[in-house]
Amino acid sequence: MTPVKRILLVDHDGPLRQSLAEQLRLNEEFETDEAATAEAALARVRDRPFDAILLDIGLPDMDGRDLCRMMRHAGMRGPVILLTAAGAAADAGRDRDSGASDFVAKPFRLGVLLARLRIQLRQFEQKEQAVVVIGPYSFQPAAKLLQDPQANRKVRLTEKETAILKYLYAVGQKVVGRDVLLGEVWGYHAGVTTHTLETHVYRLRRKIEVDPANARILVTEPGGYRLMP
Repeated sequence: MTPVKRILLVDHDGPLRQSLAEQLRLNEEFETDEAATAEAALARVRDRPFDAILLDIGLPDMDGRDLCRMMRHAGMRGPVILLTAAGAAADAGRDRDSGASDFVAKPFRLGVLLARLRIQLRQFEQKEQAVVVIGPYSFQPAAKLLQDPQANRKVRLTEKETAILKYLYAVGQKVVGRDVLLGEVWGYHAGVTTHTLETHVYRLRRKIEVDPANARILVTEPGGYRLMP
């Protein structure tokens, strides 16, 4: 039996939001929660996990793209589908940087929205189960685990250590500035300093490097860090 997916619906249009919630609940694969404002939605995301979010851009207290970014920093990892008004002005930079998984224009057909939602959920699950190679290790982000089969060794990671490796791996062998990495892992409004990042990198190197003082996997470059997978 497929586990029920928890979906958060964020839209200031009460009748539309409630109708969509009822339609989703008719499909036994979903259960829903609702929010009419950005403030309420962010509180719900911080209070409980959701598998996906359907998020209207035109909220009364915040642009939905800005809220999506804040939700990502609050720990929302699953799909976020932005609901846009037909003919609404596009902002390519904000759209790209919002962290949204997909966009659906209003008015939409329920079947189209459900299809897009299911695709995003499936892709996310496949991504979470993926295993990538970093140095001698097999990296399983979902399990917060590195395994070295040659040495028959397992390395357990913290949530932040996992996030650091995931982001550095995702950008390839590019140098990532400390401020950028700090924002991606802790959030730009988290109130932490680069010293916090440096401390986590130091501890991570002690776990994964043969010689932490002479790193070969997570290396320091002028201005930041680079992963040598």
